[in-house]
Parts: sequence; structure tokens; C-alpha cells
Amino acid sequence: MKYGYYPGCSLERNARAYHDSTMAISKPLNLEFVEVDDWNCCGATEYIALNKIPAFALISRNLALAADQNIGENLVAPCSACYLNLKKADHYLAETPDLKQKVDTALEAGGLQYQPGSINVQHLLETLVLDVGFEAIEEQVQKPLYNLKVAPYYGCLVPRPAAMDSFDDPEHPISLDKLIEKLGATVVDFPLKAQCCGGHMTQISEDTALELIRHLLKNAADNEADMIATICPMCQLNLDAYQDAVNARFGTDYHIPIVYFTQLMGLAFGIPAKKLGFGKEIVSSRAALEKISDEAPQPVKNSKKVQKTSSLPMPIMIEEG
Repeated sequence: MKYGYYPGCSLERNARAYHDSTMAISKPLNLEFVEVDDWNCCGATEYIALNKIPAFALISRNLALAADQNIGENLVAPCSACYLNLKKADHYLAETPDLKQKVDTALEAGGLQYQPGSINVQHLLETLVLDVGFEAIEEQVQKPLYNLKVAPYYGCLVPRPAAMDSFDDPEHPISLDKLIEKLGATVVDFPLKAQCCGGHMTQISEDTALELIRHLLKNAADNEADMIATICPMCQLNLDAYQDAVNARFGTDYHIPIVYFTQLMGLAFGIPAKKLGFGKEIVSSRAALEKISDEAPQPVKNSKKVQKTSSLPMPIMIEEG
């Protein structure tokens, strides 16, 4: 299956592990991702709040490039902010003639044009669970992630463009839960899985941001998660990079690794951890990965809990840094 691919700025720098693991799992799943040539930043969140027309023109340029380059009608964006901006631009261009006219003028100056609806924007998770499917993903699992307890974290952006045909429930999404289960891991209860991580509030109001991050870490810790799996670079950065600040502010002692769901997929597919970007995270995932067992946990009768397997863990060696 061939898809256009919009990596966005984060996947070239701090979220490189997300890009590398996405490329690693694409081959066994028969996915071909063709990167949009000469793509530009989506503007993230602030630009639209400052100047709407240039912001929509900036975003729409990527849609126009994707349509012009004949790389497929589906454009995949792994980054949640990129996904939302691209999908939102396509939606509002179709719904707002005045906006489209102004954006058309800007695009024409660069020799481009874009017809709303000609590109179908998908988040990477959407592509995997709807187009590839859970069964095909499960077929690629060679080393199930038995005994690893994972909190699935969607963040607030991806589930919620409900007016634009969101692919999951906006308040209680389950697609990532199901995918992680197919990998052999144990999905823990995580009621805050669609709550905000604070986004760029770390740069605007650190007190607010740290409180939001603390709530998420506490919810995962209270439910005995070994790690949190996310689908968003900003969520990964906030929960990973600011754990020390949360611990210092609130007197807590959280050390919960934050990884991308594609990294866990690759690990279950038998792809080496280093190739998937493990070791690049700030809070090391080494101890969590060493909990992975070679035998599935057996359910305890008349209990929702599972007993620990008697098998010895299979340590997964990763290089730090």
C-alpha cells in the first residue's frame, strides 16, 4: 500500500525515534511511505492563533504539494499536531469560500493550487488500525511483549476532530488499546488517556503544564504501568523531558519511560531495539523492557488480575544516548 508521508519538524529532531520506528515497521506491513518533497512546517499551534490566513496558506501548501506530486490520495502524518492542522485546513477550505479564496491567492503566488478533498489526511495510527488492520499486525508479531504493562496515551488532538470524521471515539478511544494487546502486552486501565499533556504550556505557564503532566504520570503509576506508549511527539516530549521537573515540584519519584507505539510494534515484530530508537528517550526504558517474558501470563480464576509468569525475563539490550 502506497501513501504520501508528511513527517513534520519533530520527526526530524527530538522525535527521530518515531520516524525510525515507523520506517522499520513499514516493510513487514507492506507499506510504502513517500515523503512529500519540499514540505514545510505546519505551524504547530501558535501560528493559527496569531495570523489565520498565512497559517492556513502555510498548511495548505503541503496539501497542494502532496496533490501535485501524485504520491497517492492518502497523506499520513504521524505527528498529532501536523495531522490535526492538515485535516483542519482541508476541512475549512471546503467549508469557507472566503478562506479558500485568500489561500488560493497565496498558493498561486508559488505556482500551486489545491482543491479541498483531493487529499485524505490520516494519522499513522488510523492507517495502521483501519487500512492494515489488527489481524495483519498480529501476524507479524514474532516476539510478543508478554508481561509488559503499557498505558496507551492518545493525547487530546487525534481523537477529537469529531466534526471531521474522527476514526475513534473522541472521549474513550480504544484503537491503540487494541493494537497494543495484539502485540502481547498488557494494557492497563488509563482513564486519562485522552487528556491534554499541556502542549506548549511548558513555555507559557510551567505551573499549569507540570500539574497536567503530574496527573498523567500519577494515573499511569497508580495503575502499575511499566511505560506509557504515545502517538504524539509533543506528548512524548512533555511526559519524558519534564518528569524531573514534576518530581522536584511535587516531591514525587516518577521514572516512567515514554515511548512511541511504533517502537513497541517493531519490538514485537523482532526488529532490533536500537533500530527502533530505543535509548534515545530521557527516562530509560531499559528496566521496563527487561520485564518482557517469553511466556504469556496466566489468568487467575475469579480475578481480573494476572499472575506473574515463572519464566525468566528476556533482557533486551539497548544502547543509551
